[in-house]
Amino acid sequence: MATEKFADIQYALFDMDEKLYTVATNKILERYGKEMTWDIKAGCMGKPELEACKHLLSFFPDIPLTLETYMKERNELQDQLWPTVALLPGVSKLVQHLKKHNIPMAIATGSSREEYKLKTGHHQDIFGLFEGKVVCASDKQYNMRGKPFPDIFITAAREMLGRDVGDAQGEQTPAQVAERAKGLVLEDALPGMQAGKRAGMKVVWVPDPNLLGVKDVKDGPETPDQVLHSLENFVPEQWGLPPYDS
Repeated sequence: MATEKFADIQYALFDMDEKLYTVATNKILERYGKEMTWDIKAGCMGKPELEACKHLLSFFPDIPLTLETYMKERNELQDQLWPTVALLPGVSKLVQHLKKHNIPMAIATGSSREEYKLKTGHHQDIFGLFEGKVVCASDKQYNMRGKPFPDIFITAAREMLGRDVGDAQGEQTPAQVAERAKGLVLEDALPGMQAGKRAGMKVVWVPDPNLLGVKDVKDGPETPDQVLHSLENFVPEQWGLPPYDS
């Protein structure tokens, strides 16, 4: 049977790092008999750190944690946990495959620079393949709005990969629109999926299965081009890319 083809992709942008935030947050909340459900997490995903923390704590007004105390404790706990985190299944294989075939790629993460270094330091065999082509939400020189605005993906394509995709705000030329459509965003967060589509790029969304059970989680005009339960199911040929070695 012929393989369905979605597009011919020329470059790829990655951001897949949501799970640890849930672990760290629930370790704190369990002391008070509370839990961050997936309904709550869906509203936090992709938001800037301060905004996400405010949203979370608004559901637990009875616990004795200030915003500042919670953020400090959560960040310290995350710092301890980052070096233990394994790559999501399929990520290593895909990144190495794209590198082998000289497909330009970059990372566009909602994490700060400090968080990014902590979470990737023990996986330099993979993250080193990006050759420093990384845009973080804390990179103030780019003056980016947070997801679901498309800024970080437009910035990564333009600044890291040299693609003529224009600016995140304002009109684009037909050539810039076409250049955006050559990019593939690989995301696990809902606001990231929305940001990728708003950027005019193709999006493969790899959400946690629990997220798909949240009511109205995909409320909005943005629809991913493909939804996968795991990147292990990614088929390069569907995106005009060379097939994996058999």
